Amino acid sequence: MGSVRKASAWLGLVEDNDERYYDDEYAEGAQTGTGPAWVTDPRVQVAAEAAEETDRRIATVTPDSFRDARAIGELFREGVPVIVNLTTMDPTDAKRVVDFAAGLIFGLRGSIERVATRVFLLSPADTQIVTETAGRPADGFFNQS
Repeated sequence: MGSVRKASAWLGLVEDNDERYYDDEYAEGAQTGTGPAWVTDPRVQVAAEAAEETDRRIATVTPDSFRDARAIGELFREGVPVIVNLTTMDPTDAKRVVDFAAGLIFGLRGSIERVATRVFLLSPADTQIVTETAGRPADGFFNQS
């Protein structure tokens, strides 16, 4: 297999027909799944059930359009902090989602914080956000004089 073909297979542009990387036992065991593979919307990722029982969940939502704002609202209403990634949306719809999130946090007394460009963290009222400057000494870490 040539290097261009390998790179294309790695990127998923062509089918990888090179069988030398696959273990037969693993491939046979993977076929025998018992439950549903994915129950929720693939754009919404929530932690495992053990984390849900101890109320330690954070959801990541990457909406495609403004219609996906409902998933953000339902998670936030349950008290789950939500990371909203708007990088794949067009700017007009992204602004509408931010406006929706602002109304949501105002109504439920939460907070919104920009994490990166077009990525926001919505935190419920009972969640404390620790920033990098909060735990830092006034003189700095490396100032030992």
